[in-house]
Amino acid sequence: MVGTKVDLNERLAAIAEHWAPERVATYNDNEVMVVKLRGEFPFHIHEDSDDFFLILKGEVHIDIEGEVTQVCGPGQLCVIPRGRRHRPRAPEEAEILLIEPLGLRATNDADRTQARST
Repeated sequence: MVGTKVDLNERLAAIAEHWAPERVATYNDNEVMVVKLRGEFPFHIHEDSDDFFLILKGEVHIDIEGEVTQVCGPGQLCVIPRGRRHRPRAPEEAEILLIEPLGLRATNDADRTQARST
């Protein structure tokens, strides 16, 4: 994908399954992924990395243990500090962009699948 333009709308339109991140690019040992959300993800922790969410479409509620829920809409982002137990929720379908270190997996998150790359 070196030097290749990525159409996020096209990539998101091809995603049929919720909570299944799809890698659209890599840079500096990070994965850039898009994902569709609906419903809620289990509470989990990233011990070694912050968690980055950029909302492209819809509304995402991010529950952070011990804090007020952050409600984010299109054009807003939320960064969860490493080591904080959290979960994203989407009452209706939402589309987001994630950036994570390659191979990052959350603690207490056995149901999460590896990002697919196409």
